[in-house]
Amino acid sequence: MEALQQLAAAFPESTKDIRMNLTSVLQQSSLSPAQKLGVALAVAHAARSPALVAALAAAAGDVLTAAVAADAQAAAALMAMNNVYYRFRHMVGKPEYEQIPPRLRMQRLAAPASDKIDFELFALAVSAVNGCATCVQAHERVVTEGGLSTAHVNDAVRIAAVVNAAATTLAMTLPVSA
Repeated sequence: MEALQQLAAAFPESTKDIRMNLTSVLQQSSLSPAQKLGVALAVAHAARSPALVAALAAAAGDVLTAAVAADAQAAAALMAMNNVYYRFRHMVGKPEYEQIPPRLRMQRLAAPASDKIDFELFALAVSAVNGCATCVQAHERVVTEGGLSTAHVNDAVRIAAVVNAAATTLAMTLPVSA
């Protein structure tokens, strides 16, 4: 957690709450270490924050496997596509769009590198940040039917919210390179 704490130490005083929440949500959780880090990494990738991704990976130590890291990346990338598409269909609300096959390749959802339910949890967290109700409902249903509780889901979304806020804070405080 030292790398994450060092990164958060650079946050301005106006974002003290985010600094404090960043480490606490990762410590106080019903999720397994791999689930916590996978959710956090997926959201950091989705928020396009390389500094946060690096700090989370460094803080993870040997808890973070290559499979979980790859699935976090895959969840962020797939949800970047799916959340836009399914949010559009939901917002338009025309039944005609529901009849058209998406024709979007999503095979990683069916065959993740790590655990299927964990991958769905990563996708749920990113979908919550991206505001896609259709995807949030679908992934929440899969993870709860797969054995996770509402406490697990709540903790994943808490982590997602704080990691997203940390990425926003970093974007505001770190100088932009030319």
